Amino acid sequence: MAVREDKRELIIENAVSVFAKTGYYKSTTAMVAKAAGVTQPYVFHFFENKEELFKAVLEHAFSRIYDTFSEVEAPADQLIETMGHGFSQIIQTHRDEVLMVMQAYTVSEVSIREHVRKLYLNIFESLALKMEKAGVPNAKGTASHFIATGLLITLAEVLNLPELLC
Repeated sequence: MAVREDKRELIIENAVSVFAKTGYYKSTTAMVAKAAGVTQPYVFHFFENKEELFKAVLEHAFSRIYDTFSEVEAPADQLIETMGHGFSQIIQTHRDEVLMVMQAYTVSEVSIREHVRKLYLNIFESLALKMEKAGVPNAKGTASHFIATGLLITLAEVLNLPELLC
């Protein structure tokens, strides 16, 4: 069973870079299979179609962000800065995953958009709860602002526009 999960993860990890570089619409399962060093039918062994593979890749990327924020332990006055450092680290070490998350909401397929909505909502709710427990004033508003800032930071990174972060 471990080998099966390893192969599934290998496909997901390689799909991240394929989707990040070419986007959802231009990426194919054949491209993912080639990047992973497996056959296209083997990709379909784990994922019903490209849409399901994309959703799995998104869950993988969102999980890293979610886990990073969940692991942060800091007092209220340092919480946002500490989580921000965690996010910056993800951008440096897992850039393709951040690119995936950044572009995910632009996919027009209803089921993908709904999936992305749920993933963002999960992050938002966990951040708001974490901030509330830490005693951060206006926890929901602060969580919303934190996510918006993360999106802006990612946009500035992708477009090489540090001027946006003044």
